[in-house]
Amino acid sequence: MTRLFQPVRLGDYTLQNRLVMAPMTRSRAEFDGTPGALAAAYYAQRADLGLIVTEGTQPSDDGQGYLTTPGIYTAAHVEGWRRITSAVHAKGSHIFIQLMHAGRMSHPDNTPHHRQAVAPSAIAPGAPMFTVKGMQDIPVPRALTLNEVRETIADFRHAARRAIEAGADGVEIHGANAYLVHQFLAPSANVRTDEYGGSIENRARFAIEVAAAIADEIGADRTAIRLSPGTTMWGIDEGPNGPDLYRYLVAELDRLGLAYLHIMHLGNEALLADLRQLWTRALILSRPGRPREQIGSDVVSGLADLEAYGQLVLANPDFLKRLRTGAPMNDVDPRTFFGGGAEGYVDYPLLSDATAA
Repeated sequence: MTRLFQPVRLGDYTLQNRLVMAPMTRSRAEFDGTPGALAAAYYAQRADLGLIVTEGTQPSDDGQGYLTTPGIYTAAHVEGWRRITSAVHAKGSHIFIQLMHAGRMSHPDNTPHHRQAVAPSAIAPGAPMFTVKGMQDIPVPRALTLNEVRETIADFRHAARRAIEAGADGVEIHGANAYLVHQFLAPSANVRTDEYGGSIENRARFAIEVAAAIADEIGADRTAIRLSPGTTMWGIDEGPNGPDLYRYLVAELDRLGLAYLHIMHLGNEALLADLRQLWTRALILSRPGRPREQIGSDVVSGLADLEAYGQLVLANPDFLKRLRTGAPMNDVDPRTFFGGGAEGYVDYPLLSDATAA
């Protein structure tokens, strides 16, 4: 495990260790998308890790899916995020803002002006979503026109520039977990017959063009992407050629010279090994549900350069210290994952609290 605590190069940055806070939706922003009052404290508490990847942050009005998620496309958003990035940098860590366009994973009741969701194709995910009126089925989205696809890519570019203005070290494109970029990859969500649908090359085109546009805007060393090969959540089915799609996609993304690739790994070890070979820069690996005794093993084996953890970091602001000392971890409280105030957000106890008691 000691390798986890060693510095590592990531793009233009040297991180203080190889541990990453994984992106986690917390739904505590203001209704206009400005980060909430406690967000700076929340992220700063966890900034002894080498890298913070923020919660999914919409690049536009159309990108919002859930209630009270943050945005990064207005002046107010920039000011809100600047407080967060300053707090994280003061602790010696680095922070990438994750750009997340929800695509069809949205409900009009959750969005500005009650907008209909947009997606590659007019196919509903077949899932419910929490709204201001309680749980409701997600309606059929509207298929993006070709011009709107290009406008959406421009939205990502603009949001990336705003993130840098807010003091972020870079941005991570959310290409995983059934959101817009992932929807373009999956034939269950994408039945387009133009250059963004059909073949592997066409379905990968949107992800590649988003990454290329952002890299052109802010620099490849400040641009990254997260993928989740094999995800079947919310109606996503990548089809029998899913592994080949990811081999193609990762090879093409590698040509762009991005800062890192972040993989949420769901069990296809052969594919993961192939992607490790295809990717020539830093690779962050997240294995949901990984037991504590296996933390650090992917870095030791060389399969990953960094390891990302979500709920363990959420529940343990001093996650790094607990790892170093072998101290027990706090249990996570799922009741407080989304929405609310300080409870389950900035009030998880530290080891020093237990000592003082």
